[in-house]
Amino acid sequence: MFFHWLSPLRTWFASFPLMLIALAVWTTPALTNPVSEQIATRVMELQDSEERWIEIDLTNQRLIAWEGRQPVYAIIVSTGKDSTPTHPGTFTIQSKRRKDRMRGADYDLANVPYAMYYHRGYAIHGAYWHRKFGTPVSHGCVNVAVDHAEWLFDWASVGTPVVIHQGVEEFANDE
Repeated sequence: MFFHWLSPLRTWFASFPLMLIALAVWTTPALTNPVSEQIATRVMELQDSEERWIEIDLTNQRLIAWEGRQPVYAIIVSTGKDSTPTHPGTFTIQSKRRKDRMRGADYDLANVPYAMYYHRGYAIHGAYWHRKFGTPVSHGCVNVAVDHAEWLFDWASVGTPVVIHQGVEEFANDE
């Protein structure tokens, strides 16, 4: 009890490695097009708030959960392959389903866990059918390991902002 003043330091030190990871994959981008401008503006707004939000970096296949400027969770994901891409932009979680059936022209998956739909049929969800995280393999959704999907599902609510962008490499060539 005497060292109760150390509690904030312990929290800061515990989150420091996560913050370094987040800073390594995100810098404020130079503006390349209207979508990039919209994304950059939204990121700055979210970082100036205390709001919970989700960032998805398509180039680096990373998802970071944020509370304002503070990264709280970072994971490797699988986004859409070239023929069925995950589209960049700013979105919000529209609906959540603990389990859902997902169908397309060449797939039919029952009991897809922890689906959070952010745009039309696109969702962040658990993927029990592969372990290729870090590689784009989906039909446009953001695939997450099931245990990570559960954490995100419990942490995010309907209305949570989702920002999807190409990595910093996209912005580096725009000068």
